[in-house]
Amino acid sequence: MRHLALLLLLLFTPFAAAVAQSGAAEPGLLVRDLALRTDTTRYLLSRHTVLVQNEPSLYFYYRQEDETAELEVYPAGRGSRPLRLVRSADFLLLDSLTAATGPAGPYYRAKVRFKELTAARFLRLTFSQAADSVGAPVRTQTVSLLPVTRTTLELRAADQELFVGEEKVFELSSNNLKNIRTTADWTKGRDIDYRITQEQGGLRLHVLPNATGTRLLTVQPQTERPFLTDNNRRVSYALPPIRQEFTVKASRLRFLSVDKKEITLDEVSRRKGVELILDNGRTFDLKRTYRIEEQEEAGGSLVAELFTRQYLTNDRVLCWLRVYNTHRQTDSYLYIKENDQAKYITNFNISPKTTITAVSVRHRGGDWTSSPNVNPGETVDVRLEGESLARARFHFEDVQVIPSDSSVRSDAAVVYRVQVPVTIDKKRITIFNAGQATGYSLAVREFQRPHPLDFVSVTFGEAPRPVTRLNGPVLYDRTVSDVVFGFNSGGIDSDKQLFGKQYLIFDIRTQNAKGELIELRTVDNVVVCPDDNSVRAAFYQDKQCQVGNISLNSLLGARKTYALDDWSTIIVTVRHNPAQYQEAGFSQKLELVLQRRVKFDIDISFPAGLLTKQLNAKSGESNNYTAFSGISLATLAQFSFYHPTKINKLRPYKVGAGFVALNAFNLNPNSTAGRDLGIVVLGSVYPTRSDAKLTFPLYLGGGYLVSTGRLFFLFGPGIGVRL
Repeated sequence: MRHLALLLLLLFTPFAAAVAQSGAAEPGLLVRDLALRTDTTRYLLSRHTVLVQNEPSLYFYYRQEDETAELEVYPAGRGSRPLRLVRSADFLLLDSLTAATGPAGPYYRAKVRFKELTAARFLRLTFSQAADSVGAPVRTQTVSLLPVTRTTLELRAADQELFVGEEKVFELSSNNLKNIRTTADWTKGRDIDYRITQEQGGLRLHVLPNATGTRLLTVQPQTERPFLTDNNRRVSYALPPIRQEFTVKASRLRFLSVDKKEITLDEVSRRKGVELILDNGRTFDLKRTYRIEEQEEAGGSLVAELFTRQYLTNDRVLCWLRVYNTHRQTDSYLYIKENDQAKYITNFNISPKTTITAVSVRHRGGDWTSSPNVNPGETVDVRLEGESLARARFHFEDVQVIPSDSSVRSDAAVVYRVQVPVTIDKKRITIFNAGQATGYSLAVREFQRPHPLDFVSVTFGEAPRPVTRLNGPVLYDRTVSDVVFGFNSGGIDSDKQLFGKQYLIFDIRTQNAKGELIELRTVDNVVVCPDDNSVRAAFYQDKQCQVGNISLNSLLGARKTYALDDWSTIIVTVRHNPAQYQEAGFSQKLELVLQRRVKFDIDISFPAGLLTKQLNAKSGESNNYTAFSGISLATLAQFSFYHPTKINKLRPYKVGAGFVALNAFNLNPNSTAGRDLGIVVLGSVYPTRSDAKLTFPLYLGGGYLVSTGRLFFLFGPGIGVRL
């Protein structure tokens, strides 16, 4: 009786502690009792408590993953500070703790909604209370919860016939699929091995018979969330076992399993063979070679040869396997034959050696190309083609493989998305398979893309300007001492975009005012490299890189820019070398016209029908206006004026000074009548037509008559002939 009393004391001690926890007399407690209500069921901490890992827990049954419950919290003391429910990731507090009064005394009411009760672990409610005095610690109390649920699991096998070595799948039905524990591992050493999996939203029972006859399958399922047994006092995770009898028949040929499911067909496996452990076929003879074919009938092609070496203690046989052809498990079984008679069946894959036959690269926005060239900083798709690629473990040296939903993986081809580091310091990216070099690689090539020509500047007497800003002819009215092209090598590469070396061609052409060619030059070896600010600057080092500016006078022959005539034109076309790029480059044309404002020349013309008026006439002279005379001869030093916005276009007026021989071609019999020589200043107006050969300008001016010593004015037309 003494031992029995001691045993009862040990059993009821935890429960006594839980009950004592709800008592108001025990110091340090915040909660005297706790009620949790789901639907119409009410669970009390003082009554519905079980031990879980030696810790009392309040259990409650749930039907939904997001079960909503109402809490009634009874504080341990009266007049104490209010309680607070500490928030947790396992539940959502819908209503805060609210003070209320009931038959059992004052209490707090709250509403919570749990989250994924089946998957939740260590579910607790933590209550806190502010300290009674300043500086004292906050008091807390934790109540452990145990969600439990009633789970059922049933097997309805419509077909009770099985065959040795053949896997069969049955559907299981349950009221709570998430609560059934699944596993990918098979049971071992049973007449019928099994495993439970979850596929396509349902439970599947996989069975694999190992012995013939009437065999009883006993499935012992486990749950994720427990349930209570023994009058709600014991926690259990084991559901009642499922028992089902099956009739297991021997197949016509016994299936022998092997320890290796993947065999590689190479020179070693063909000549020497590979070690293979095979189930004991009972009728095997040691030191004998068996033929393996893909068909049961005689006359099949030879797939492999099996040589039995010795028996093992686990009822298996150690063999040598020499393979001669490829085979897939999905194609057919493999038949082990003795004297063309099939004795057993087995199955495994015989794959050719992983071999790469082609490497293709696809750049962003492009098509697949056979060129293995990649650029630093870009992301490309790499396609490997060959044999037996699906089981290979490829690795790209010093680059990162980015997972992609569009990746392809088969025995014939695999596709990887590869990101090349912008700071890669190698010229080749080797492709490895399982740590061994495959002999294929990606070639790292610096970016060689045409950059807009805004990094090329030109100066011809003013501040340097980018050539891209000089659109159309540039009229320059001063002497061009030289035309100098400079290069901003820091404006090519940026942190986000790389362009690489720029290969430029300069086409230089000079022509006179009439458009006739003076000189033609072409410079096609100008290479501009990005400066040290580029992340790839160390890889651009080249003796061909342009250092300094390009002077046009250093390229021209005898006619330098400062020796060109008025209205000559300097035409320089800067363009990318198309032989260095795979895409169209940029081109910019600079047309520099040597503009002049005024033209000075000696002009001989023939004024005719001039009307003249002499000043300071003598007394007695009735009329000092001369009649319209004949043809005169004028020799003038004239200034012509060009239009400021048009090329080599004169304005319709001229101003000059010189001599006029009045009536130089007078046909009057009195040859001296009206003839005189004058020193004049004349302005002339010419027709605006520039293509007329014969023109009639108007003259207006005045001067000094040599013979009479008088000043005079003249006005009249003239005759101009353009040759």
